[in-house]
Amino acid sequence: MKYVDDFRDKELARGLAAAIAAEAEPSHRYHFMEFCGGHTHAIFRYGVQELLPSNVRFIHGPGCPVCVLPVPRIDQALELAERHGVILCSYGDMMRVPAGGKRSLLSAKAAGADIRMVYSTQDALKIARDNPEREVVFFAIGFETTTPPSAVAIRQAKAEGLGNFSVFCNHVLTPAAIQHILQSPELRDMDSVTIDGFLGPSHVSAVIGSRPYEYFAQEFQKPVVITGFEPLDVMQAVLMLVRQINAGSAEVENQYARVVTPDGNRKAQELVAEIFELRRMFEWRGLGQVPYSAQKIRPEYQDFDAELRFALTDTGATDVKGCECPAILRGVKKPTDCKLFGTACTPDNPQGSCMVSSEGSCAAYWSYGRFRQEAVGA
Repeated sequence: MKYVDDFRDKELARGLAAAIAAEAEPSHRYHFMEFCGGHTHAIFRYGVQELLPSNVRFIHGPGCPVCVLPVPRIDQALELAERHGVILCSYGDMMRVPAGGKRSLLSAKAAGADIRMVYSTQDALKIARDNPEREVVFFAIGFETTTPPSAVAIRQAKAEGLGNFSVFCNHVLTPAAIQHILQSPELRDMDSVTIDGFLGPSHVSAVIGSRPYEYFAQEFQKPVVITGFEPLDVMQAVLMLVRQINAGSAEVENQYARVVTPDGNRKAQELVAEIFELRRMFEWRGLGQVPYSAQKIRPEYQDFDAELRFALTDTGATDVKGCECPAILRGVKKPTDCKLFGTACTPDNPQGSCMVSSEGSCAAYWSYGRFRQEAVGA
């Protein structure tokens, strides 16, 4: 554990906190969006916000793949299992996310649908091999980090002639979402949210590299610091952002150089490009329709595209009334601004995706205890 402990050292944290306090100009308010839900949980788990001066604040972004998937796409996954009778394979976080009519994959499974939690795409392939008489669909979600395993599964299924396997593709792209936030005034609500800079995601950047962020750093004059998940990583990134703001610069810096390179993982990128292509438009929970922000399966592999194999309907369902998850995902509101938080909505009875996912902002607020009493007493 020594290597991990080095990134959680209390004395180094105090030193970084002192440096941030010394360099943050008292007359300026700094607002930094941590795009990735993993960063949100690190900030709350280790109390990073409490170590910073009051004029340096975090804005929680839409970097939770479970959270940003809109209700109609979850309804379509339920349709696959319930109406088409497939074996639906899903990652665990998706099982409890509310769909239309307050249903979920877990409740559908309890009612008899054949929905199975898997840990990898290889698990889904094995289920398809073991059940040749059944259609097996992998419910693929996630950012650039989880897209390569889906590509591997599709290529492997084609090589094996696994005709009963297909993928319901919901992979989305990080840079497109950040650009959309910066380009869309209706999503920024300028009276409430000013974004001065971004903490770039860790694992995503390990795949795509640091270069994709250069465009909007230059175009929108917003600095980006790619950073790791440990508390000292986050604090060093904050110090780097403060220094850029003070200097009036807007560059892409790589705090996470021990993992992320400028070009990323070329082999993974080539594999994804072979199997997938960009969608013209894709809906995100909280962001609406975002152009060129998601992947779809290329025509060469269309035999493994569940959206083409099965006729799926768009229910048009929306979030539970009163749930502020969409506003939370775009940084306009905090979980404690939601009237359902801690009352009708808890981890045992989630009303929105932000309370379900291990990367959701509401789950972070609840898990580390600081806001429970406030919410319950509201």
